[in-house]
Amino acid sequence: MAGHSKWANIQHRKGRQDAVRSKLFSKLAKEITVAAKMGDPDPDKNPRLRLAVKEAKSQSVPKDVIDRAIKKSLGGDAENYDEIRYEGYGPSGVAVIVEAMTDNRNRTASTVRSTFGKHGGNLGETGSVAFMFDRKGQVSYPADAGDADTVMMAAIEAGAEDVESSEDGHVIWCADTDLNEVSTALEAELGESESTKLVWRPTTTTELDLDGAQKLMKLIEALEDDDDIQSVTANFEISDEIMEQL
Repeated sequence: MAGHSKWANIQHRKGRQDAVRSKLFSKLAKEITVAAKMGDPDPDKNPRLRLAVKEAKSQSVPKDVIDRAIKKSLGGDAENYDEIRYEGYGPSGVAVIVEAMTDNRNRTASTVRSTFGKHGGNLGETGSVAFMFDRKGQVSYPADAGDADTVMMAAIEAGAEDVESSEDGHVIWCADTDLNEVSTALEAELGESESTKLVWRPTTTTELDLDGAQKLMKLIEALEDDDDIQSVTANFEISDEIMEQL
């Protein structure tokens, strides 16, 4: 479990440090538009949209950007996006899952394949690495949301499956189908979360040395830089010493 927690914290810190804010806002707005277009434009009646709006707010996306993204779904000129998952292996055999929203499948597939190849990885078939991950709901709270016992009790009552508490904060896990209900119950007990989203949680991890970690980070950053890519998940683990060098 410690490995998963470290992976989550690395991902969290990396996201805060490296994400270009305008690009992050654009990706979150795209998810809101797609969620609203697929269901009801009212977040209270559309669980996916509710979670998308909640995540956008936690990342400080302005209200007018959120409202504009929802309104865009109602217009006849809203783009049609396909949701696609790519799977492959990065440097050192690390498993990588890439989730995309694109209006041009051929363009995105070509870019993802090329990016893997340029950074010492290779794109695989669908299902080639997904078996090394579980699809889970993840709710993150800062350390000051409560002590470990308080958060654990709130999570149990909310119907969560697991909690990982550390000095960096609390990560609460639940079944992917329960995320809306669990996050709502947690909010009533602990207040607003830092993040609420569906993620791919590694069931096994690959430990990397400094060289391997640097190569993998370059692959992940190149993938995340593409506007069609919504998220990138990899099942790596690195020591605190290497983390400091990165």
